[in-house]
Amino acid sequence: MTRTVVYSVALVALLAATSMTITSLVSPKWVTLTVPSPSGGTVTDTIGLHRRCSASTTGRKCVPFPEQWRCDGDERSFCSMWRTTGFLMNLAVVAELAALAGFVVILVGGRVKREGSGWKALGGMLAAVAAAEFLGMAIVAYAFDHDDLFLVPGYRLDSSWYLCTFSAGIALLAGVGLAISAMVLPPEDGYQLLLGESDGV
Repeated sequence: MTRTVVYSVALVALLAATSMTITSLVSPKWVTLTVPSPSGGTVTDTIGLHRRCSASTTGRKCVPFPEQWRCDGDERSFCSMWRTTGFLMNLAVVAELAALAGFVVILVGGRVKREGSGWKALGGMLAAVAAAEFLGMAIVAYAFDHDDLFLVPGYRLDSSWYLCTFSAGIALLAGVGLAISAMVLPPEDGYQLLLGESDGV
């Protein structure tokens, strides 16, 4: 039976995963290029799911990404992949927020909700979060390895990609932890849940 402490630990883990997901979504650091500038210093090109930023000694400039011309003609496949990743990450955030609300409902709902089917609903949502993020991460990795944009030496997967990966792993582990605790742990305080029983009985 899943206990309060297990739900509480999973909730903290999900809070961390959600913050990582949101950071990776809004930060333009999925792929980065840093090269020396002929005039001294460095030039940095950072690419996110929705923005591309360049920085040099003269300042920093951000533009929407992918650019419209990348979504026409031969570049359409890259544009589709990149926008799919953005959609998946937005979907993951929505699922994470729904799971957070589910945790609150189950934790305040008493022993029946904790030891009933609550862990199944939360486990399903956490699995969906992990699947969306792992798929988004894989799409970016594939584009990084195969698209001409990243053929310039020096491009590397950056912090947002790793945050997405860590967030997906945490969500998956939290879901697996809930399932294992529900099947392995004994009932709280030796209490045996009876069919149709409620907290008021």
